[in-house]
Amino acid sequence: MSSSVLRQVPTFAEQIYRPKSADYCVAGFVLNENGKLLKQLEAMRPFADTVDIVIADGGSNDGSTEQAVLEPLGVNALLVKTGPGKLGAQMRMAFSWALDRGYKGVISIDGNNKDGADAIPRFVAALDAGYDHVQGSRFIPGGISENLPFTRWVGVKFVHAPLISAASRFRYTDTTNGFRGYSARFLYHPRVAVFRDEFAGYELHYYLAIRAARLGFRVTEIPVARRYPAHGPVPTKISPIRGNLRVLRCLFAACLGRYNPTPV
Repeated sequence: MSSSVLRQVPTFAEQIYRPKSADYCVAGFVLNENGKLLKQLEAMRPFADTVDIVIADGGSNDGSTEQAVLEPLGVNALLVKTGPGKLGAQMRMAFSWALDRGYKGVISIDGNNKDGADAIPRFVAALDAGYDHVQGSRFIPGGISENLPFTRWVGVKFVHAPLISAASRFRYTDTTNGFRGYSARFLYHPRVAVFRDEFAGYELHYYLAIRAARLGFRVTEIPVARRYPAHGPVPTKISPIRGNLRVLRCLFAACLGRYNPTPV
């Protein structure tokens, strides 16, 4: 597919609660997160004066994304995907909207209260310093990992991170972590060609980590905290068998360069 095509972005609705007031936005990706989202936003609210907080909703119907809930917690805007696709479509929606609104970059975060919001200023500092792909890692000095299931630790340490590191030629340590920062120049670049409908699920996370390093963009990792609950189900949208098989297929395809745009 040519990298010169127009943006392929799912249809979506937007609700703007405040005007743009920062150089960067934090896009929280959610789908029926209920009380977990509210706790995440409460932790993020102290940073609402330095970044614009945007909710990129996949179509929640649990009441957690109502204006009366979001606006008092410092949310700047709500984007609700109405077109097809899952996480990759939500990401393309948020990225396209952020670029059109003139942000210098986008910080992505899960909306299920696993990520430590105190890392937000570190992402801003890294983007301001000229980095284009900023990967949050719980496994480098200063990072915190709590209650990570053993099988996930094995998968990240011995499968996911080594494969993406080999494909990208950059040593990543925490490649399943969605807490990341992207510069606008990286997202705009035609050799990245982020706005393609084939990025519907988890492909985009893996592709961007690889593509950034292979194209010579400035890449770094910064320490973050990721905390899983000590008891109860693991907060995830990935089903144990089919979901993990789909993740592996996306991972191998990204590492083999199958999502790279066709040169013009």
